Amino acid sequence: MTIDRRRSLSMTALLALPLAACTAASVAEPPYAPLAVRGSTATVEIAPVLLAARDHFPEGAEVRNGGIPNLFAAAPVEGLGDGSAADVATHAETQALRYSVAHPDIRIILTVTEGLYRIVARRSAGIASIADLKGKRIAALATTSSGYFLARMLATEGLGLEDVEVVRISPIETIAGALADRRVDAVAIWEPHADNALRALGADAIELSGTGIYRERFNLNSTAAALADPERRRRVVGFVRAVLTATAAIGRDPRPAQALVAATGGFTADEVARSWPHLTFPAALPGDLVDVLVEEEAWLAAQEGRPARGRGELAKLVDSSVLEEALAPPH
Repeated sequence: MTIDRRRSLSMTALLALPLAACTAASVAEPPYAPLAVRGSTATVEIAPVLLAARDHFPEGAEVRNGGIPNLFAAAPVEGLGDGSAADVATHAETQALRYSVAHPDIRIILTVTEGLYRIVARRSAGIASIADLKGKRIAALATTSSGYFLARMLATEGLGLEDVEVVRISPIETIAGALADRRVDAVAIWEPHADNALRALGADAIELSGTGIYRERFNLNSTAAALADPERRRRVVGFVRAVLTATAAIGRDPRPAQALVAATGGFTADEVARSWPHLTFPAALPGDLVDVLVEEEAWLAAQEGRPARGRGELAKLVDSSVLEEALAPPH
């Protein structure tokens, strides 16, 4: 998942500080730098990671805007942070697949959040079903989970991306206005932008649910090299454990996490609250994750004009050992 430039920069100073549950007065400075966590800070999906860093990881975690490119100190995507190195990074599964072609060292270690996507369209554009999207202008980000979701939705009616006009709207927070102004006929995007589009159209809106067709896997990623280093691995395992604890806390009371992600992402409290029902927080490795990677790889490979990797190669991208250690009783 990519994010817009304006929101990606919000609260940068706050997130650049080490976040810990204990104050400097009560705990001595650790002999190492805070765990470097990079993620799409202007996405609601990152809420458990932010809460884990602030409240449940006393060793200290530095959360900054970024993503998988930071695992390799690679050139960042525009609007997605800088090129600093990271120990762990969040991203949707589409980006793990894309980047792992050049960096097979990527490892998916936890699905933090699942996004339940939907298409929002204008009834006045003659849209009452997925089939009616043929020939329409649809706002989506073709190289992200947004584009893959749209392709999956169209495929249910025997259509492809070539049957619609995919329009990239930037900055992303203007996508609802583009729909209301009739610059596009529909949007296929994550929250809160889908909900904002729905509200912008009012009675003219129709919602086409992606339930049962696609759900985004917003994962925590690392690298095989990082996990092979005993000290880095210990701290990564500890952070995964903190995410599990934060997820449980969200289940009891989501309000602290909602307030944190609103402040970090530049959202209003209402935007986050309305988006919340369209997210789930599994903090697990879903049993169908490799199946999803296999299906998505075929689409990505065709899009990129390369051979699709086989199931065995893709299965190596998922490392369950970190989660198993995090779930194990303490020694």
